[in-house]
Amino acid sequence: MKDTVAVYPGTFDPFTRGHEDLVRRAVGIFDHVIVAIAVSAGKGPLFSLDERIAIAREVLQPFPTVEVASFNTLLIEFARQRGAKVVLRGLRAVSDFEYEVQMTSINRKLCPEIETLFLTPTEEYSSLSSSVVREIARFGGDVSRFVHPTVIDRLQQKF
Repeated sequence: MKDTVAVYPGTFDPFTRGHEDLVRRAVGIFDHVIVAIAVSAGKGPLFSLDERIAIAREVLQPFPTVEVASFNTLLIEFARQRGAKVVLRGLRAVSDFEYEVQMTSINRKLCPEIETLFLTPTEEYSSLSSSVVREIARFGGDVSRFVHPTVIDRLQQKF
């Protein structure tokens, strides 16, 4: 799938090792990967949009073919505007599958020329989520196995 732009969307609040894992593998498949950070004001994120962008850019600095951008539109419109042919989604568990299949079906109706591809995380990160990381950090737990050192610093500032 070389010469293909892929969009990897999410709130990324915060960016985890699981997210890094998917990006690392996507870089081996696609020529250009856009990590698209959703504004997601309704979710009440811990980190502001600017903070989430800065964190992702720092974490993903070793990957020159990765771009970090934000969006506040329909995902499929963002992907179309950016010339993407693929939306990349991570599936951690069966519970993710139903929601993701529904979204894929709707996106296919809105824009049939953009495909959705699913990647599963490595076993080490299969149960990892941003909300779990926030909860552990909120109570002073060690999240060093789950996030980049940049994220640890930012979480310590928040809590």
